[in-house]
Amino acid sequence: MTRKTILNDTHRAQGARMVDFGGWDMPLNYGSQIEEHHQVRRDAGMFDVSHMTVVDLRGERVRPFLRTLVANSVDKLKKPGKAFYTCMLDENGGVIDDLIVYFMEDRWFRLVVNAATRDKDLAWIVRQAEPFAVEVEERPELAMIAVQGPNARERVVALVDAEDRDRVAGLARFSAAQARGADGAALFVARTGYTGEDGFEVVLPASDAVAFWTALAAAGVHPAGLGARDTLRLEAGMALYGQDMDETVTPYEAALGWTVALDADRAFIGRERLERQQAAGDARQLIGLVMDDKGVLRHGQKVTTPHGEGEILSGTFSPTLGKSIAFARVPAGELAPGGDAGVQVDIRGKAVPVRVVKFPFVREGQPQPGVLA
Repeated sequence: MTRKTILNDTHRAQGARMVDFGGWDMPLNYGSQIEEHHQVRRDAGMFDVSHMTVVDLRGERVRPFLRTLVANSVDKLKKPGKAFYTCMLDENGGVIDDLIVYFMEDRWFRLVVNAATRDKDLAWIVRQAEPFAVEVEERPELAMIAVQGPNARERVVALVDAEDRDRVAGLARFSAAQARGADGAALFVARTGYTGEDGFEVVLPASDAVAFWTALAAAGVHPAGLGARDTLRLEAGMALYGQDMDETVTPYEAALGWTVALDADRAFIGRERLERQQAAGDARQLIGLVMDDKGVLRHGQKVTTPHGEGEILSGTFSPTLGKSIAFARVPAGELAPGGDAGVQVDIRGKAVPVRVVKFPFVREGQPQPGVLA
């Protein structure tokens, strides 16, 4: 049965084109995906991400539990409100999910996990939490709205209670605070996002979500759908679970080695495979590609390199760059950025040359060096 967020009727009233997304009825766009993309890059846009799953972990041993559960080191989170991005791995180092971990209090941490992986994530977390006597609580009564773009933060801050505005406005990146909305709604405001732009992700009671969405619209924040969210996140060099990574892929093979902390005294799940892979230097690599020819790079297209064959994972036309961009997973081996790396993509039987580039392709609305060469 298709699930709906509390904002479903609002999306339909605003003319959204709705599609099934991992079992959820979600807006693809509200008319023009390209315009929504540019709105976020140039001003402010909002996304309904209430399909994401909020999970609260509580208990005396919640920190030791997280030291084993995720690949990044929870010891980095020393100040309440701080957060990090990481992966939750299986015993073979495969990515069960990518998620954000928030340190709230000594006995309370909050996770935000992907919608499509909700059931397997919860089952895995509950099973691993049992020896630590950690309480695992899903929070289905909460909604989440992401407000992203160069003007996003000021639009949200204006809707926060006057007593909390300075605190929310002063949040550092990957930090969160509890606050009140101007109408009294309980808000959890995090300076995080999935677009490469600055902004907030706001968690609040579902009962207050429609009013908050409406207030954002009145403040000049335009709604945006899944289509724009996908082009924005790929331009920003952000991986998508199920497309760019899954249980068959380690963080090193998803360009997420920066989310792994091999602390000397921390035996997290999946560590042994990562250590072997790191020592051997044989991990497949995720690379960024730009195609200067006409056409669009698409998932599943074959990629040839001097070191062997791979395939396109995420691929799309970049509205900001005016070119097609993609992630590809290819065999291990050095590939120098530029047009002379010997990398080609098979497009309908034709070998088309592509350039290997460092990602993100776009950062805060600007093409990164080498992308438009």
